[in-house]
Amino acid sequence: MKNKFVVVDLETTGNNPKKGDKIIQFAAVVIEDGKITESFSSLINPQRSIPAFIEELTGLEDKMVKDAPLFEEIAPKVNSLLEGAYFVAHNVLFDLSFLQEELIQAGFDGFYGSVLDTVEMARIIFPTADGYKLSDLAVREDLQHDRPHQADSDAQVTAELFLILVNHLFQLPEITLRQLSQLAGGLKSDLQQLIEEIILELDLTSVSWYESIEICNNTLALKKTQSSTTSTRMQYEEKYQFPTGEDEKVDMVKRAFTNFEKRIGQFQMMDGVYHAFESRKHTLIEAGTGVGKSLGYLFPVAYFAKQNKQPIVVSTHTIQLQEQIIHNEIPLLTKILPFEIKCVLLKGRNHYISLEKFALSLLEENDNYDTTLTKMQILVWLTETDTGDRDELNLSSGGNIFWNKIKNDQTIFPMNKLWQEKDFYLRAKSEAKNADIIITNHSLLLSNLSAETSLLPEFEYAVIDEGHHFEKVASQYFGRSLDYLTTRLLVSQFGQYEQRLLFYELEMILDSLKIARDEVPLGKVNQLAADLSYEMDEFFKLTALYAKSNSGERRGLNRAKVRFSHNNGGKEKNALVHSAERFAFLLKDLETAITQRLGLVKKYKESLKSKQKGKLEEIISFRNELEELRVTVQDCFIKKSNDVKWIEIDFRSQQNVTTFYAQPAFVSASLKERFFNSKKGVVLTSATLTVNHSFDYVLKEIGLVKEDTLTKVIPSPFDYKNQVQLLIPEDLPEVNAVSLEDYVIAITEHIITIAEATNGRMLILFTAHDMLKKTYELIKESGFLNDFAMIAQGITSGSRTRLTRNFQRYDKAILLGTSSFWEGVDIPGEDLSCLVIVRLPFSPPDEPLTEAKCQVIKQQGGNAFTEYSLPEAILRFKQGFGRLIRTEKDRGIMMVFDKRITTTKYGKAFLKSIPDVPMKKGDIDELVQIIYKWL
Repeated sequence: MKNKFVVVDLETTGNNPKKGDKIIQFAAVVIEDGKITESFSSLINPQRSIPAFIEELTGLEDKMVKDAPLFEEIAPKVNSLLEGAYFVAHNVLFDLSFLQEELIQAGFDGFYGSVLDTVEMARIIFPTADGYKLSDLAVREDLQHDRPHQADSDAQVTAELFLILVNHLFQLPEITLRQLSQLAGGLKSDLQQLIEEIILELDLTSVSWYESIEICNNTLALKKTQSSTTSTRMQYEEKYQFPTGEDEKVDMVKRAFTNFEKRIGQFQMMDGVYHAFESRKHTLIEAGTGVGKSLGYLFPVAYFAKQNKQPIVVSTHTIQLQEQIIHNEIPLLTKILPFEIKCVLLKGRNHYISLEKFALSLLEENDNYDTTLTKMQILVWLTETDTGDRDELNLSSGGNIFWNKIKNDQTIFPMNKLWQEKDFYLRAKSEAKNADIIITNHSLLLSNLSAETSLLPEFEYAVIDEGHHFEKVASQYFGRSLDYLTTRLLVSQFGQYEQRLLFYELEMILDSLKIARDEVPLGKVNQLAADLSYEMDEFFKLTALYAKSNSGERRGLNRAKVRFSHNNGGKEKNALVHSAERFAFLLKDLETAITQRLGLVKKYKESLKSKQKGKLEEIISFRNELEELRVTVQDCFIKKSNDVKWIEIDFRSQQNVTTFYAQPAFVSASLKERFFNSKKGVVLTSATLTVNHSFDYVLKEIGLVKEDTLTKVIPSPFDYKNQVQLLIPEDLPEVNAVSLEDYVIAITEHIITIAEATNGRMLILFTAHDMLKKTYELIKESGFLNDFAMIAQGITSGSRTRLTRNFQRYDKAILLGTSSFWEGVDIPGEDLSCLVIVRLPFSPPDEPLTEAKCQVIKQQGGNAFTEYSLPEAILRFKQGFGRLIRTEKDRGIMMVFDKRITTTKYGKAFLKSIPDVPMKKGDIDELVQIIYKWL
């Protein structure tokens, strides 16, 4: 690269130069001929005090900048650095706006050259990165980033990152670069100019991508696929019998590990799963943390699949576990087995890209910024993806809207043969037919129950991992949901004629074919679209109104779940049902009008251009989604059913966060009849299936009969007695005896004391977001833990995975989490030394599904507390406990703030359900002394 680039980073007193915010540190790194040639940095006196939060963020204090130069003193140097260069920064518009202001005030012209943004570049060039903060990208690329939020350190890291990004551009195929260049005109920076220069510099004689990339249809550069049919390993032969003896298993399993440790529990798991399939019995296996569960079932699954020449499905609840199986466990299994196996990961059709639709979308112009950026991300991603699965991509919300246009879907026009050969969905489906093991998720496993949506090939045996979720996923599968944002997004795609969206495009196609449409004229359809949009808004306003007027005691809370009942005779209910009926009728009318127009086009199929065919596919996809929406509205409001119905709402922005749910209270009969009865052997496994050493609760929930089902408990190999201390403070009030505010004040004092003793490294689990939020705010307000990184679910932005990663990154960190943090969070080692459970995890009695289940149990003469509320809370408590010890070397403190665990009869059931660990009670001062000694 012959150009000069100056990578700039600033620290400032705020984010608005127009309101008087000033630069407090300037740093620049100069790159020439592809190498860093100069660095310059200086503190700057802003002539105003640095706000406390900036001090906390940057570590820069007033006394440090008191004797620093004013910006005008370093302005000549800054101006000369920038001369004739590209201005590069991470979030360039922020740095540039400040620098412009200061340069002009210092009497210079300001900077008007080319600018590049490393955030924008990273989003395009690393389309699968978890995050695009500088610190995230530094970790990803293994760059030393010692002092985040200090300009000199940030500028150095940004410069190194920029060089990596440019190098990646040089590695891309020329066709991809030319496509990126065409799109880059719609970006905020001058990346187009840079790409054009790279194309001119390309040395086509030394191109490195020829071997790994193929150009499909002269349109898209794709990663070459490895043919999975050739095999050097011996195929399965009859002589390979499942190894029943321990020594045989040891000899095989140690092939995969350099430091092999025999796990008796894992071998028991192997035998248990193989026996379940051989005896054609459904089986429940609870396998404690550290057993090595995944390999424990994959090993017998491989043998059984080969012996019976049929695929076995392994289903998980989370994407993380699927990826762990594919990337970690299957390679180990391959080393262990004496024969070859084929394993594929299968997801729902909409997860895969349609290459044909994407290629057509590249012909469209007038994209908005998000669409342009997403197209660029996908062009790069196609050169590196094996799967075409959107879960790999990190898309913006606008990117997700664009994905809906290019997702794989049923098509009416036969796919161009060249695209068909490369289609990711068809490839995944055909590979599944020849696979031994198919990895999928619970939802897709259940979608196999209705033949028309079935993706999975026929199967008779399955392993359901994370099995404690199966009943909940089944409730969602057999139910319906309707949320404002998705519905509005769908309805707005059609638009009115003058908005030039799908409706306009459809009319343009009809005009070009000179088709008359007398039955439903343009004006009538236009009015339909307007009425539908109005009725949709009206429907969700009435949904929010119903929730508000029936929220009772929850009115003070921001978020609420409000049960909906047809028996509620209030005017709000009647208005909502009438609106739902009108909404469903309008959906039907629009659906009919579109279908009729498509019927008119059908006769002219041969004379359509490929661009028009692409549009029609989009319109058909829209029509199908419209039909699905109508069925959902009818099922929720018009058809009679015993489903539990409720509204979830955030009263702060009710338009945006309003969802209506309808789900069956119990799915046991449906699961038994439609799933278990049609399979020969299903193994359900998890670390939490028993309550007080009994499987009765889970068996009943999923519809299996104790007498016909095998059960097995494989305890964890960990030495919990010497790895965990359970502490219960006796100087806290009873959780239900005081107000929420008083309880929060009491626990906040304890959390501060414990955090100082453990040096952070704490995970605090709440059962309600409201209590979490109030506790977080009070800790912040107190100022006692200012030098700790406070990370809170629903407050600190980011997914669960990102929050967990940030927690592990800081030495003194406290992570506050609710529902999803009770499980699936894996923080081994010293990063997590203290787990706090704020209250026993009972579902609120007025939570709609809980309330409905309890009502049914009572009507049948049962005890709702012992049959449902208690076992459900115990399973969640066991999940929470499982967060603390993840390896045999971990040590940790578990603190339960809820005194009911020792003061009530049912509290003992919680203690009996976790491994036997030493328990101590006392006031906080005594317990803190134990923490100091223990950790």
